[in-house]
Parts: sequence; C-alpha cells; structure tokens
Amino acid sequence: MELDTQAIALFAALLLGVGAIAGLLAGLLGVGGGIVIVPVLFWLSPFFRVDPALAMHLAVATSLATIVFTSIASARAHHKKGVVDAALLRNWLPGIILGAAFGGFIAKFLDGATLSLIFGVIALAVAVAMARREMWLIAQSLPGSKALNGAISFTVGVFSALMGIGGGTLSVPVLSLFGFPIHNAVGTASSFGVAIAAAAVGFYIWAGWDLAGLPPASLGYVNLPAAALIVAVTVFAAPIGAKLAHKTPKLALRRCFALFLAITGLRMIL
Repeated sequence: MELDTQAIALFAALLLGVGAIAGLLAGLLGVGGGIVIVPVLFWLSPFFRVDPALAMHLAVATSLATIVFTSIASARAHHKKGVVDAALLRNWLPGIILGAAFGGFIAKFLDGATLSLIFGVIALAVAVAMARREMWLIAQSLPGSKALNGAISFTVGVFSALMGIGGGTLSVPVLSLFGFPIHNAVGTASSFGVAIAAAAVGFYIWAGWDLAGLPPASLGYVNLPAAALIVAVTVFAAPIGAKLAHKTPKLALRRCFALFLAITGLRMIL
C-alpha cells in the first residue's frame, strides 16, 4: 500500500519533532538522542509496513546514523564550556570504539525482541541509579588500571551500539559512580557518541544489505530519509541543550535523566 501525500507530511513532521527533542536531550544529558529516537522509530515502523522482525534493527541503525552528527554538535558546545575531559577521552576511546564495533556486529544475530528487552532493562537500571539524591559510589575516582578502564569502556560501547544510543546513557551513570561530576560526565559523554555511532553504523549497513522488508531508500538497516529529517533539527537543538545543562543544578539534571529513562525503558519492555 502506497502512502499518500498527507501521510508522508505527517510522518516528516513527527520526525522533525523527534529531532528537536533528541537534540535537546543530546546536549542536556550527553545521551546522543538515541534514547528517544529508537523507541519513536520503532513505534512508527508499522506506518511504513516494515517487517516487525526488522523494525528494532532499523530503529537502532537509523538512530546511530543521526548520532554521528548530533554528537559532533553537542560535543563542540560542551567543549566551549570546558567540561570535556581530554584525558578520559584518550583512556576510553579505544575500548569504546572496539565495543561499539563488536556490538554492531553481533546485532545481526539478535532478534528484535532481544534488542527491545536489552534496551528496556538497561534503561530502568540506569534510571534507578540516577534518581537517588546521593549517587551510589564505587570509588572516589576512576581505577588507575588500563585493563579495567578498557573493560568498562568496551562494555559501554557494546551495549550502546546494541541500543542505538550515543554512550551517555551508560557512561554518565558509570562515571558518576566513580565520583565524576555530572556536568563533566555529560560533556565528555557527548564526545563518545561520535565514536560509538561511527564504529557501529557500518556493521548495521552490512547486516541489513539487500534484505527484503525494509522501507525504500534504506542503506542496509539505515533509512536515509528518516535520518536526514532528524539530523536537520538535532544539529541545531543540541547546542541549545548543552547551554541548558550548564544552567541546571546537578540533582535536577540527574533526575531529568532518570525520569526519561524510566518511562522509555518501561515502554520498550511492555
């Protein structure tokens, strides 16, 4: 069944709105925007008669494609505020990139229901940790061991690629558990999104190459029109979100993070 002009216009308007929200969240929370893009694209997939077995993969891959550009805009804004930790980037980027590439590769062998469950459970666990008045602390600082830092960053990369998010959803609470200030964690996490998305999206393109059941103008699992519409707004909204982050008290910022994750996680599980 072909879509009429009004249906396409409505779909485009919804994606532009999603882009605005995702961009603000990317700047505000350092999450890349995937935490809102993935569930919305997943819920909209029946609109284009996407094969239900492919819907979650399509949502994750398209989200990752947008995050490359959104995270660049967010990271630049946070860098101007001086809250991007260069030493942490050097320590974590190798593990983040390897983990994201591995996550993108194994996604080919996981079904949509598994991806949805992973997304929901991790989101709820993170929400509980972030909502507390006092963050649970594992230690007062990150471990000095390169191997342990590599393991942590690799794990963040794997699950971020599987969930279609920029890394902040996991790295911000992990860094907070090691006593990292929330604003610095958000600012640095925004840079992780570029590495995670770029490393993982190529594998999603490969995994979905020439598959039947995907919507028109898709490059593997990445739907190009949807990604372009979202990016057109996120790159302008992300710097605005970054400015808001630096005006928001620490506890309020964490609880905004927690509330959104809880709602999204429950919806994806259900």
